[in-house]
Amino acid sequence: MESRQVSVSSLQFACSDRADENVATAERLVREAHSRGANIILIQELFEGYYFCQAQREDFLLRSKPREGHPTIQRMKELAKELGVVIPVSFFEEANNAHYNSIVIIDADGTDLGLYRKSHIPDGPGYQEKFYFNPGDTGFKVFDTKFARIGVAICWDQWFPEAARAMALMGAEVLFYPTAIGSEPQDSGLDSREHWQRVMQGHAGANVIPLVASNRIGVEVVETEHGASKITFYGHSFIAGPTGEIVAEADDKNEAVLVAKFDLNQIKLKRQSWGVFRDRRPDLYKVLLTLDGKV
Repeated sequence: MESRQVSVSSLQFACSDRADENVATAERLVREAHSRGANIILIQELFEGYYFCQAQREDFLLRSKPREGHPTIQRMKELAKELGVVIPVSFFEEANNAHYNSIVIIDADGTDLGLYRKSHIPDGPGYQEKFYFNPGDTGFKVFDTKFARIGVAICWDQWFPEAARAMALMGAEVLFYPTAIGSEPQDSGLDSREHWQRVMQGHAGANVIPLVASNRIGVEVVETEHGASKITFYGHSFIAGPTGEIVAEADDKNEAVLVAKFDLNQIKLKRQSWGVFRDRRPDLYKVLLTLDGKV
C-alpha cells in the first residue's frame, strides 16, 4: 500500500489584547512549525486579541470585520503561499447585520478554500458568546486541501459527537478544533481540562481519525458590566491519533508548537476494516434529529 504522509501542527500561545502582536506571534509559530515539517498548522480560536466574550459590551462588537479584505486573513494567505502550508484562520466575522465566530481555510497556495461558521454557541459565565455570535449557518464542512481532506469546527462544537461524526462521514481525514477554554469565573474549583481532552479523544477513537486541538494559555482580565472577569486558560493543546491516543501535548503555561505525522492511507484502511462505518444503522438514528428524544 502506498504511503500518504501528512504532518499536522497545533500552536499554543498567550494573547495580548493587540491584534498586531498576536498576529506576529502566530506568524512566528507558523514559521517554526513549517521548519519542523508541518503541512497543516492550526492556530487557536479568536487569536487576534483577548477572549472578549467574558463580557457583554457593545464596544467589543467593533472587533468584528468582514471576511473580504480582512487584514489577518490576507496576511495568512500570503504566509501560507510563501511556506506552502495550510492554515485555518479563526476570526470574528461581520456579515451585514449578522456576526459569526468563523474560520477560513487557507490552502498551501494561498487560496481561500471556504468558510465555516461555529454551529454551537455557548452562553454561560465567562463564555457569553450568544451576545456576539449568530448560530452558524454553513453546516458542517470538509475542505480538500493540498495535503488532506480536513474537517474544521470551533471550540464548543468539540463537545458534540454529532459534529465529529458528520465531518467524518463527509470524508474528513483529520479533524481540527481551534479553542479558547480555561477556568470558570463562577466556580474556581471547576476544572474541565481532562473532560475536554477525553471528549475529543473519543471523537478520534470513535471515528478512527486523527484530531488536532489548539488552545490558548495565560490569564486574561476583561472589564464587564459587573466588574472584572478573569479566565486562566489551561492550554494543554494536543494531537490525538486514530485510536484516541495522545501523541503530542503541551502544558498549561508555556508557548508550544506541536507536530505529529500520520499515514492517511494506513489510517483509512484501519477505519474501513474496524467496521464502525460499515455497521452503522442510520435507520435507527432518527432520535438524533429531536430535542426531546421522542420520535
